[in-house]
Amino acid sequence: MPLPNDIAAHLKDAAAAIEARLIEIRRDIHSVPELAFQEVRTAGIVAAELTRLSIPHRTGIGRTGVIGTIEGGRPGPTLAIRADMDALPIHEETGQEFASTIDGQMHACGHDIHTTTLLGVAEILKELAPNLAGRIQLIFQPAEEVLEGAPAMIAEGAADGLDMALAFHNMPDMPVGEFGFVRGHALAASDRFDIIVQGKSGHAAHPYAAVDPIVAASHLITQLQSVVSREQKPLHPCVVTVGMFSGGTTYNIIPERVALKGTVRTLQPEARDVAEAAIRRLCAGLGEAMRCKIEVNYRRMVPSLRNDDAVLEPAIASVAQNFGRALVAKEPSMGAEDFSAFADRVPSFHLLVGSGAPGRDDRLHNAFYQPDEACLALGVQALSRIAVDMLR
Repeated sequence: MPLPNDIAAHLKDAAAAIEARLIEIRRDIHSVPELAFQEVRTAGIVAAELTRLSIPHRTGIGRTGVIGTIEGGRPGPTLAIRADMDALPIHEETGQEFASTIDGQMHACGHDIHTTTLLGVAEILKELAPNLAGRIQLIFQPAEEVLEGAPAMIAEGAADGLDMALAFHNMPDMPVGEFGFVRGHALAASDRFDIIVQGKSGHAAHPYAAVDPIVAASHLITQLQSVVSREQKPLHPCVVTVGMFSGGTTYNIIPERVALKGTVRTLQPEARDVAEAAIRRLCAGLGEAMRCKIEVNYRRMVPSLRNDDAVLEPAIASVAQNFGRALVAKEPSMGAEDFSAFADRVPSFHLLVGSGAPGRDDRLHNAFYQPDEACLALGVQALSRIAVDMLR
């Protein structure tokens, strides 16, 4: 059977037919959230659904990831569609009937929505596969929240043989039914630093006989802000944030050491290099000036996520054509996403899917987050249409 003449109507009807089941699956996943690399039950649900759909798949990729493969009826390119599966260490406060049953763990970023959406896409594309040219790789990825799942899957071959890749994220600051995109660099590179300021402990009443690491660390925190204000080009966004300052035990003791933890976010590779070099130089100089030994452990996590026009342009054209409206151009974010590890290897596009419920003002990573479940069927239609148009 050839592709329907009115593919938009077909996808709408197909998504509507499976919407109730998708909501049921989403609520099941939501009620038992699993943290990074612990997504055993979630991966099991994914594998069971792929088995039901007769989609060949592999499990245990990158520890808990799953990859399903849909073969088209004719030779062509390989398109990956990726969804993340992990939850967050947040105690849910929504009070919903299907709220988390695990204390201190919650799907507060909507990865339950993502996983279920991709299962819906899998069902629709499996039906249409004989009319498509190429192959679809369905990538269900663990551990996005710690930015380690994509690299782990890629290390085990998840990006091998891909020609292009898609990912998506629900966005509560966009109303359900709206889609968004960012041209070029969309999300920031994310790096982490651990700094130990080693001084010399002593009595608080006799600071001259000690070397105070708290004073040195305090100077360092203020100097780190000059990495943004005085080291970077004004048009190169950069964020340097110290998220932890730990040292000391009581009122009258100068401690031996202080520990700092922080993150660096940049869009341009050049800005990333500048930031790391500046932080290392400031630590070295301040250690000399303040008589401290300062150790820096700087780790590059994931690169900036850049949307490639070769995938972005046809993708947004497909979504606009399917829904009869243009998408909304959005600004880049200094948040990070480890799909960038795929985008660093193959031309890719990250679609934004509105999930904001009417009358609510939700935010991601919030204990009260309640996405509008209507975004499930809409996301299924959008991603399926992109895949169909790219693999005709």
